[in-house]
Amino acid sequence: MTVLDRIAPASLRERSIPVLETERLTLRRPRLEDAGALATLANDRRIAENTLRLPHPYALADAQAFITTANAGDDETVFLITARSGAILGACGIAALDGETPEIGYWLGVPFWGNGYATEAARALIDHAFGDLGYEVLQGGARVSNPASRRVLEKCGFQWTGVGLYRIRALKSSAPIDRFRLDRGLWASLKSWGKAARVVR
Repeated sequence: MTVLDRIAPASLRERSIPVLETERLTLRRPRLEDAGALATLANDRRIAENTLRLPHPYALADAQAFITTANAGDDETVFLITARSGAILGACGIAALDGETPEIGYWLGVPFWGNGYATEAARALIDHAFGDLGYEVLQGGARVSNPASRRVLEKCGFQWTGVGLYRIRALKSSAPIDRFRLDRGLWASLKSWGKAARVVR
């Protein structure tokens, strides 16, 4: 095995992550040079308490570890949510872990809450999941104490399926999560929500 053989699979995987563009946002894979800005933005308890996997506090080493493992396998696709100016607003992704139904997730930095960015990013992610990745069904979830995230899922067409109990890393305990589902047929009927995300390879 040559050095090129060891490097090629990861490099090919990185190239397979598209750039998604919406009216105001660009969704792209994370890069090591994003670590400082990502750590600063994600180091807020209000964000960590509403996600499953973000630790709190969130340090530079956490951002670096996230970036180096993001998109390393075929079971998860991770994007940074950026403004057209390049400023990092948050992150989102699709995970199909352990053969489960793929699930979308997203978070935004607190300064960017309430501007519709989460809905815009989630719609781009959903279009990518159904249109490019060929998924038939997606799941999503929001803490029952987070009505804003629940509203994002509802605006994207997700239907409530019940409540589950999930472990929140930052809380070091479990919390109730509203569970949602969206299938390809409903997504196709809702395409009237506007322009689809443009995939830039």
